[in-house]
Amino acid sequence: MESHLGLIDQSFDARYSSWAREALDELPDSFTVTDPCISGHPIVFASRGFLKMSGYSKDEVIGKNGRMFQGPATNRRSVMEIREAIREERTIQISLLNYRKDGTPFWMLFHMSPVFSKDDGRVVHFVAVRLPISRRPRGFGRNCNNLGEDGSRILEIVFGSCRREVCTDSVAEMGRCRTLDSFVDSDNRGLEAEELCEASDLEKRKAATAINNILSVLTHYSELTGRLVSGKRCNSSGMVPLSSSLNISLGRIKQSFVLTNPHLPDMPIVYASDAFLNLTGYARHEVLGQNCRFLSGPDTDPKTICQIKKAIQSEQACSVRILNYRKDRSSFWNLLHISPVRNATGKIAFYVGVQIEEGGKNEGGKGLSPEMRQLGAVGAVKVAVRSLWMGAGTSKT
Repeated sequence: MESHLGLIDQSFDARYSSWAREALDELPDSFTVTDPCISGHPIVFASRGFLKMSGYSKDEVIGKNGRMFQGPATNRRSVMEIREAIREERTIQISLLNYRKDGTPFWMLFHMSPVFSKDDGRVVHFVAVRLPISRRPRGFGRNCNNLGEDGSRILEIVFGSCRREVCTDSVAEMGRCRTLDSFVDSDNRGLEAEELCEASDLEKRKAATAINNILSVLTHYSELTGRLVSGKRCNSSGMVPLSSSLNISLGRIKQSFVLTNPHLPDMPIVYASDAFLNLTGYARHEVLGQNCRFLSGPDTDPKTICQIKKAIQSEQACSVRILNYRKDRSSFWNLLHISPVRNATGKIAFYVGVQIEEGGKNEGGKGLSPEMRQLGAVGAVKVAVRSLWMGAGTSKT
């Protein structure tokens, strides 16, 4: 848990200067910042306005998935639209029924936009503004946030107990395993609101302005760290970034592994799992774009490195035992398995390297041998990559 929170802190603090949090909290808007590169696509920043509106404390929100604010009457069609926007890495503005900590439902205008790295063009964060809607929906007869005495009582009876279940850690963890994206509850069997509460044009403009203000703050404070971000995709490195949907799918794989792109110069790492970062002590931004040789050190056997190179050149999988080094320069024996990952057309898209520390606490997980665990991780990566290619192909036809 502590290592996961460490990754969440790194996600924000390594990208923006120390004054960014204070500057964002000066904004009056209700919003969150999430990171699709961390397992579970968690919230890494929540504004004071959002905490006040939702009734949650900062500790209750940071590190959690955005679906915690959904409930039994959250419209499934709206949730699916948000899922597609995350998959396609685009902005979306949509009405959505959410729930406060005390279980009371309220309509809001949900405006979400991606934040891109200027270096490689990948999505590093999503910003989501949540603006309460004051306009009356068709068919309700009353203000959508103010359903009236009878309406409030009915909602409390029907939804109150369910909301408490949604907030439990066990149900949240179950939901995390079932979902594809940050704000999506794909197993929502609850009631769907038949009438959407439409936002006014003024509210839509207000949400768009809030997004622009937030992006301006993030852009400014990223300049101070040299790790620039932008509201528009640009790429100065020539690397093709992984899509957010693939990042999220890979994030559900708990083993230590990296994905490298053999079609780019020096075969750089394009994805590193949370477990890999915990094993090696590096931050994600210190790993992406590097060749895996940065883990080698003075006592690493050159013959083992040569064996790995030959396997890659012949497009074959291989397993080796290699001495690697953490960021603090402490060494560990790495049981490394490398395998090519092919796309739906059969061409090699990536190489995956799965690491298990010999004698480490994670070596004997779930009673499986290291070899079986590595093959399981490789299989999961191949499914995620192939599904992405197939999905991209069908979406264009």
